[in-house]
Amino acid sequence: MDAFESVVATLLRREGYWVMSSFKVELSPDEKRSIGRHTSPRWEIDLVAYKGSTNQLLAIECKSYLDSVGVIFRDSTFDIPARYKLFTEPKLRSVVLDRMAMQLQESGACASKPKITLCLATGKIAGRTNRGGLKQHFQDNGWLLFDDEWVRERLGNTANTGYENEVAHVVAKLLRR
Repeated sequence: MDAFESVVATLLRREGYWVMSSFKVELSPDEKRSIGRHTSPRWEIDLVAYKGSTNQLLAIECKSYLDSVGVIFRDSTFDIPARYKLFTEPKLRSVVLDRMAMQLQESGACASKPKITLCLATGKIAGRTNRGGLKQHFQDNGWLLFDDEWVRERLGNTANTGYENEVAHVVAKLLRR
């Protein structure tokens, strides 16, 4: 798990989710053919988060982009769509998320028929991005956007809680001093 994923995982745990990193989705040969990736290895989802009280299952793609331009979204589309395959390829999204849920149910990690939500966690959104359009696009599709504002707000809230021996907590507290 990279550092940004670790921060996002910590923030989600504070909201009652169990979090797994680098979740490997085991696609069958037929599923691989149906998405046009016959020789694809296991699909990897950066973070999978599950909240038992609501049976909510989140599939989270993390793009920190802290030292780059950031997420670019203009004219109702991502710039470089290949970087956002689960968001831009409906068939792929359906197959991967359905298989992910099936794997988790079969292993006993979640209850049957979880509410699956695709999410994007990012540390930076490009200045030239239509942020309002991006948020609306996610809302229209039933997805969640954990953007830099979301991360900053929750890290700030974390700084006001009791001490926990996790990097995100320690850094948040140090920055508030």
